[in-house]
Amino acid sequence: MDAVAVPGYTYDAADVARSPLTVEDLERLKQAVLFGPEDEHYLRMAGTVLAGQVEDVLDVWYGFVAAHPHLVYYFSDGKGNVNQEYLAAVRKRFGQWILDTCTRPYDQTWLNYQHEIGLRHHRTKKNQTDGVDAVPNIGLRYLIAFIYPITATMKPFLAKKGHSDEDVEKMHQAWFKAVVLTAALWSAPYVKDGDF
Repeated sequence: MDAVAVPGYTYDAADVARSPLTVEDLERLKQAVLFGPEDEHYLRMAGTVLAGQVEDVLDVWYGFVAAHPHLVYYFSDGKGNVNQEYLAAVRKRFGQWILDTCTRPYDQTWLNYQHEIGLRHHRTKKNQTDGVDAVPNIGLRYLIAFIYPITATMKPFLAKKGHSDEDVEKMHQAWFKAVVLTAALWSAPYVKDGDF
């Protein structure tokens, strides 16, 4: 996926909001989710495995969202009119997020962009990136709940390149930890000052 062609993808841009956490805070959060050097290795491996499968992964995830009116609702005007262009733009960024999650260093730039993603789900910045008139806020409960389908559906894709069962399991566990980590970071805009 060519990040330049992804609408609204502003990784490392000057206008990306700064995370309320530091890299030291991120290290503590990584420890809390048991994410270590071995996970980094297997996440990079997962990135190589997934690179040619991103659209297939997104087909599964978007099929899941489309099958649940209460989820596709967040791409609508609240009256049932789904904005297909909005869905398509977010899909491209979601695909880039898969690759970023696996391949980017988890540094301050990455941390800041995770905060930006959280803001874009929250009423603070939802709809602004794409200039759409859609439901103004995604409930935090769905950011948390979506951890499971985004993790459970990934294992078959990780197994498609002939890696051993052990390597597939380690890639899957690294992916799971990374998804929990990012969901935790995305929740920051939803939390009262001083409580995050």
